[in-house]
Formats: sequence, C-alpha cells, structure tokens
Amino acid sequence: MRPQTVDARRGLILDRDYKVLAVSIGADAVYALPEVIQDVQGTARKLAPYLSVSESELVRLLRSRETGSVWLARGLDPDTAKAVRSLALPGIYLVERPQRYYPQGSLAAHVLGIAGSDNQGLEGIEYYYDEILRGVPGKVVAERDASQRSIPGGALNYIPPEAGKDIVLTIDSVIQYNAELIIRDAVLSSQSDRGLLLMMDPRTGEVLANAIYPTFDPNNYQKVPISQRRNVAITDQYEPGSTFKFVTAAAGVDLHITDSARIFNSELYWEIGGGRVRNSDGQARGQISFLEAVERSDNIVFAKLSVEMGPHAFYSYIRGFGFGGRLGVDFPGEIAGTVIRPTDSPTELLQWANIGFGQGIAVTPLQLLTAVCGIANGGQVMRPHFVKEIRDSQGKLIEVIEPEPIGPPPVSAYTAAVISEMLRSVVVNGNGSRADIPGYFVAGKTGTAQVPEGGGYGDERIASFVGFAPVDDPRVAGLVVLYNPKVEAAYGGVLGAPVFKEIMEESLNHLGVKKRAPQSVSAVGTAR
Repeated sequence: MRPQTVDARRGLILDRDYKVLAVSIGADAVYALPEVIQDVQGTARKLAPYLSVSESELVRLLRSRETGSVWLARGLDPDTAKAVRSLALPGIYLVERPQRYYPQGSLAAHVLGIAGSDNQGLEGIEYYYDEILRGVPGKVVAERDASQRSIPGGALNYIPPEAGKDIVLTIDSVIQYNAELIIRDAVLSSQSDRGLLLMMDPRTGEVLANAIYPTFDPNNYQKVPISQRRNVAITDQYEPGSTFKFVTAAAGVDLHITDSARIFNSELYWEIGGGRVRNSDGQARGQISFLEAVERSDNIVFAKLSVEMGPHAFYSYIRGFGFGGRLGVDFPGEIAGTVIRPTDSPTELLQWANIGFGQGIAVTPLQLLTAVCGIANGGQVMRPHFVKEIRDSQGKLIEVIEPEPIGPPPVSAYTAAVISEMLRSVVVNGNGSRADIPGYFVAGKTGTAQVPEGGGYGDERIASFVGFAPVDDPRVAGLVVLYNPKVEAAYGGVLGAPVFKEIMEESLNHLGVKKRAPQSVSAVGTAR
C-alpha cells in the first residue's frame, strides 16, 4: 500500500491584461525503486545515454536505501521518455509531473523569478507567493505487487490535488517589453556594467515595468550566475546623487525655509564640519535663486539648505518619503537602505551637508521611484506592489490588492505642487532637457553619482534620471539607472534623460494619454 504523491497544478502568473507569463505543463519524470533493482550496474549503463546523469551517479542513486524511491530525472522530452519506457527496466518507472514554463522567455524574468522541479518557488514572485501558487498535492494509495504494479481489483484510494491559485501582476507586458529593449540598447551603447528601468503608476504604487539588463531566460536559469538573476531594484542599494535633491527641496519648501525665488550664494567651495563641499563641475555660480540651483543641480546650495534645516528635521522628511526602511513591497529580498540617525554632534554636519545633495545616503531604486511618486501624487506616498489580483484556477476573482498609502503624507499638497513645478523647470530650462517630450510635459531630475570605494570615492559613476509625466496629471513615473558607464560623457542628463524620454513617450502613448498644446496645460510646471 505504497502511497504516491499527485502534484497539484501550480497557478498561472499573468500580466495585468491576463497574458500568461508562467504556466505549468505536463512532463515525464523517471524514478527508481532501488529495492526492486537486481542489476544496478547494468541498469545504470542502459539509462545513462538517455538521462543527463552520469553512469557513476546513477549507480550511486540506484544503491540508495535512504528512501523507498529516488528521482533520477525530471522534465524529459517526449522522445526521451518513450525511449526510457521502451527499455522496460525492472524498478524504473515514469510518471507525469508538472514542469514550470515561461512562454514569453526572458520577459519580466527578474520579476517572475523561478520555480524548481519539485513545484516550489525559488526566487521572485514565484517564491514570495509560493504558498498561493503551489496548491495542495493529492495522493494515490493503491495495492501493488512486489514489482510495484497496481493489482487489478485491489484496494485504491485517490485524494485529488487542489490546483494553485493564479496571480495577476501589475506589470504591463507592452511597457515591460519596450523597457527591456530600451535599457538593453542603453547599456550596450554606454558600455555600462548593468542597467535598470523601473516604471510605476504614481497614483496606485503599481509597478508597470521592472527591466534589468543583462537579463536571463527563466526556462534556462541554470546558465547564468545567481547575481544576474537578482532584482537589483529591490535587493541592492546605491548612492542616488543629485536625483535625491527633490527630497531636500521638498523638505525645505515644506518647512518654509525656501521657495523658488530665495537667493543663495554658490561659491567655489563651502567649508562645513571640518570639510569642503564643491559643485561637481567645480564652478562658483555666485548669487542664484533656489529654482536655478535646482535646474543646475548646485551641490553647495543643497548642502546649505540641509544644514539650515537641521539633521533631525531633515531626517524626519527622509524617513517620511520611505527611505531608511523597507517599503513592504510584495517581493522577497527587500533591503532598507542606509540613512544615518542624527545626533547633536557637530562632526556630523559635513555628512548631513553631503546628504543634502545625495551623497552619504544609500537607497534602493524602488525607494527613489516611490518617493518621486509621492511628489507626483500630491504628497501621498503609495506602497509599491507587483500583484494586482488573485484568482482561483477557474478564473474567479478571490482578492483585489487595493492601493495603500505608506503612512501620512510627508509633505503638503502645496509643497508637492511647487516641487513638481521645479522638476518641470529642470526639463525645460535645466540639465534635464534631453528628457522633454513635446505635448507630454515631463518633470524630472538628473543624477550623476560617485560610487563609494575603500572609504572614499573611486572612478566609477552611476548615471540616472527620475521623473514623471504629464506634470499636471501624472500617469507614469520612471527611473533610469546606468551602472558604471564607460563613455566620455557619463552624466545622468546625457545618458539617462534620453532613455527616460523614449520609454515615457512609448508608455504614455500605449496608455492612451493624448499629447496637448503648451497653452492647454495648467500653471503648475509651465510657468517657465
């Protein structure tokens, strides 16, 4: 009365328009009952040519007595299964077992993750939602003879498996596909080590695309190293550089310390806390308005604003935007990033001055995009999520994942509108001009960050651009990150902004957002 497990069908993973991204298909597997096998060496020799297992390894498996049965190979193609079956070897049996298949190949691979041969999720959404996807296995208990053949008319008890539930993602396959092509081309043309393109609906926190290059095919995930399968948007942190300045600006405006017109002095360098702060281009700009400082990404002005706010006040805004803690995204491996806790020590002033322009703080790409979505969404930060719905195996809706705010708004709606206007001006008048799309009114911020190395900063750079559009009615927000580009002009405004423009224009067009004439846009973001 040896029981035999009957695997449940693993649930589907679909995109937001119900296109199948992951499915389980039937495939033969071969297993052995070692206690039945008399000629171990001969059995291994006959099996080895058909299985991706060496003869010596087969011998070891066939001599195993730790369990009653042992798996020899899974996922056999039909011809191989037929050949093994025709051998009719005593103690060798074939059974159909579900095998995970990704019909779109590498599309959204870093989101989907992978599933193992035992119907279990190993990475990504497959892992995070494994309990929902895997279902409940069934069981057959049958009366068998010494060769494990079912006895006609013998006792039989069948407990059917319960199929897993289906997961509907927030991912839009069209936007995801375009993002993957665009970031691949950007990485290759800029000779970057890696590239990331992340797209989100700022109103809901729904992740529309999560594209990383180099990528991989989850059907053949064993061919790439684990590091290449990691979703760096969530699992890795980096210093954001000037893309972080919108947070500093928002805090300063919300505290009524600054506005667009306030004049700052941007000298050649500014001494603070035992060190010096300089602009990335080494220039002294003299008397400039805060809006000009945003447009031209002036480090000294943002360092001064950070110190004027004070570490405790600034820290509360940073945390309010979601930095320095996990966002609670429905994906495994999320890290919190690194934000120092302020003290009253004067030795920290230099570090807080640096944080004002995005150095000395580490964030995940998802955190940065989520924060800028808070500006686009009128000050309310929404929790990012990858899953939109859960349905049963018959397609019946079980659960809808509703949009969820992350705590109270970190800034007022007025502050968010002012910062949106400033970010629009960066694109119209500043160093983000390569991201502009006539009729779509892009708002955004460039960033060219140094990479920490050995207690200082090395030669590697990260070029990025973060923003949203249309500025007065945001539908999509996005983040472009190029890691260690090796071309001469390795700047966010030169490399990241054009990539952002391309994916944003295609995404808005795909979503049916119509272009408008300049005079039809509200005053927010178009005053300059």
